[in-house]
Amino acid sequence: MTREHEILVGVDGSTAGLHALDWAVAEARRRGLGLRLVVAYSLPSFTAASLDGGYAALDDETIRSGAQAVLDEALAHLRDPGVPVHGRVITGDAAGVLVEESRSVELAVVGTRGRGGFADRLLGTVSSALPAHGWCPTVVVPLRGADGEPLRDGETAQVRPVRRIVVGVDGSPPAERALRAAIREAQAWDAELFAVAGVPIASMTGALAWLPSAIDHEQVLKDMAEGLDVVVDRALADHPGTEVRRRVLDGTGAELLTEFSAATDLVVVGSRGRGGFAGLLLGSTSQAVLHHARCPVMVVTTRGEDLTES
Repeated sequence: MTREHEILVGVDGSTAGLHALDWAVAEARRRGLGLRLVVAYSLPSFTAASLDGGYAALDDETIRSGAQAVLDEALAHLRDPGVPVHGRVITGDAAGVLVEESRSVELAVVGTRGRGGFADRLLGTVSSALPAHGWCPTVVVPLRGADGEPLRDGETAQVRPVRRIVVGVDGSPPAERALRAAIREAQAWDAELFAVAGVPIASMTGALAWLPSAIDHEQVLKDMAEGLDVVVDRALADHPGTEVRRRVLDGTGAELLTEFSAATDLVVVGSRGRGGFAGLLLGSTSQAVLHHARCPVMVVTTRGEDLTES
């Protein structure tokens, strides 16, 4: 399948969704991409109080009109985005619809309320399912103020330009793909890029729990730093002139990336695209980064590698 040079944006009429749309507009301008807005709706049914015990469905036309109103509001919100924009109303489960739409775009963007949990409606299961199952990278944008604190619906959040990017690297194929995506983002935004690898030495948990207490911790960090250099230098072979700062730190991936998100404009992590996150740094704790990060998080899947890009 040929990918369109577009960013997919899931909207549902909430402030969080509109804030994610604003972020997507800034990204589209930087990368020279168009915008594809999608509103998905399904037809709920309820048990009818009838003798035959059948089901009665809500009127399709009424629900579709409401979905169209949400799309119209989002399009009006854009005013003059400076990039091509079109929108669609699609019947179906929101998560399933956006996962399918992600096959033919370069990036997908959705929002969350940024309160440590995902919002209801579109920004509920979608914000969790799309990064794991999507066919392209997904950016999850939390609704937070300049100080990183959550905002309520009705409050205004300004989109910060991407000046600093942090990417989690552990040497796995998903992480290397995330690193390449982070390099492209840094080039598009002319941003600083930091590649971070985490080693939980102090707690000696996870994969390091079996190591003897007499292990040379400094040597572990040194070995990890050398491995990080190999991975980063390999990724930079196709991007001469780009600078990537490297950091190997004591701690778990979730702790480090969540901490960095307070002073970062974009965090990038990798995913196998099989419904879960994998790897030392990019293990299941990466979902904690999505829940608690104070800045947008890009999850880069390897699932769409077999799709043809235009």
